[in-house]
Amino acid sequence: MQTPATPPDRVWLGSYPQGVPADIDPDQYASLVGLMEESFARYADRTAYSFMGKNISYRQTDEDSLALAAYLQSLGLAKGERVALMMPNVPQYPVAVAAVLRAGYVVVNVNPLYTPRELEHQLKDSGAKAIVIIENFAATLEKCLAATPVQHVVLASMGDRLGLLKGMLVNHVVRKVKKLVPAFNLPQAVRFNDALARGRKLPVSRPALGPDDIALLQYTGGTTGVSKGAVLLHRNVIANVLQSEAWNDPVMKRVPANEQPTSVCALPLYHIFAFTVNMMLSMRTGGKTILIPNPRDLPAVLKELSRHTFHSFPAVNTLFNGLVHHPDFDKVNWSNLKVSVGGGMAVTSSVAKLWLEKTGCPICEGYGLSETSPSASCNPPTSKEFTGTIGVPLPSTWMRILDDDGQDVPQGQPGEIAIKGPQVMAGYWQRPDETAKVMTADGYFKSGDIGVMDERGYFKIVDRKKDMILVSGFNVYPNEVEDVASACPGVLECAAVGVPDDKTGEAVKLVVVRKDPTLTAEQIQACCRDKLTAYKVPRLVEFRTELPKTPVGKILRRELRSAS
Repeated sequence: MQTPATPPDRVWLGSYPQGVPADIDPDQYASLVGLMEESFARYADRTAYSFMGKNISYRQTDEDSLALAAYLQSLGLAKGERVALMMPNVPQYPVAVAAVLRAGYVVVNVNPLYTPRELEHQLKDSGAKAIVIIENFAATLEKCLAATPVQHVVLASMGDRLGLLKGMLVNHVVRKVKKLVPAFNLPQAVRFNDALARGRKLPVSRPALGPDDIALLQYTGGTTGVSKGAVLLHRNVIANVLQSEAWNDPVMKRVPANEQPTSVCALPLYHIFAFTVNMMLSMRTGGKTILIPNPRDLPAVLKELSRHTFHSFPAVNTLFNGLVHHPDFDKVNWSNLKVSVGGGMAVTSSVAKLWLEKTGCPICEGYGLSETSPSASCNPPTSKEFTGTIGVPLPSTWMRILDDDGQDVPQGQPGEIAIKGPQVMAGYWQRPDETAKVMTADGYFKSGDIGVMDERGYFKIVDRKKDMILVSGFNVYPNEVEDVASACPGVLECAAVGVPDDKTGEAVKLVVVRKDPTLTAEQIQACCRDKLTAYKVPRLVEFRTELPKTPVGKILRRELRSAS
């Protein structure tokens, strides 16, 4: 394998906002435990989390996590054992993360909406010996538990940390009224509050942790095959927290001194985007995090936000889009919002335009992956215009565009985006073969995304390798078609996929959710024809009431392809 030469300079540094450093110091903390414990001490009396009207302080989170750490250690788990966490955005989740790390274990984030088959794969692959799970998904665990290495189950319920009366009421509604807890039988499970009560009476040992110890296994979505665990070290996540803090600082320092910096956490915390950019970044800055347990319930999200002053809102395009089109949107005070970070999928120009009009705060599209903890690049939070790019590499980050032989392509030419920096994973869990496929000899991670870089160092994704549509030998990138089509009047959201075609090999198919029920396929095609070369115009248009999405809100193009 030829080793690509290091790019001579970082041209993107010229596009940095004033005051943002070229590099950060990832060695500022020996471990995430050091970062968290500094904040527990410094911000003890501040609110760490707001959930269903209840404020939970840094001190309470500190005490609860120490108690749970002591309980987990009492189970006899050795340092480095994996502990799975399977919960939505509830206060027990950050407590469990802090507990697992303080006890010297490794967090395994699990999507709560997994099927038993998917859960079994992840528990077996990670070798998790324990799991902290909310009872809503206990029936899933019951179906696969016997086939996994899990020996200890800690069972949380929605109302655990809301106080006796409110907690009982919330649990009653969740279990009996909304019927969100299917029947299950896990006789060995210990209730979350019982585990805390036991742990408060037990000593906690403080295992030595360093930057190269594993902090979490972050499983990729499996969109490219079997789900793999990205090994994220303490150093990786610390670096990304500090990179994100430095990047947001030019606008976050405008938060008035008498206001606690507050972020909206509508993305699921088990996803690395929210884990780092919501939870850990808020922890570092002494911020308050508004926990949204179900971001799909837009009226409930907007009702909750109407009660708060908030400054930071990381989200995906589908959530921005759903909120900005909702009739209750104007009941929320958006005037304090300093930074809206779009990630997880491409932000469309029509959504970015409307969001800026309605909130006065631009969506700064960023880019990253589970393998990069996750943030690799972002648009400057000070910019007021939508660039249609993923911005520039963050401090201490190098990005380049490579051809299939691992060589740099000429500027402006498409190739695979490769990333190097302290946030890049150590590799895939117990898969040296898969790790070797994505890491270059000089430490760059090959993302699988096709991009171009302009003369200012801004990167633009043209698509994932596998999503590209080939029409009569011409490359068509779905993101481009979707960006044009989503701006057509009457289109709420859409996704473009390739379908087999006798004449052209593949044809472009557009699946559309309408906001105007009278909208026709011909109108969409006419709209696209104005902006796209003929072979890029959707040949087929299908209308649906919704698009298949991951729990994070990313549209699943592969499901649309397989249904075609």
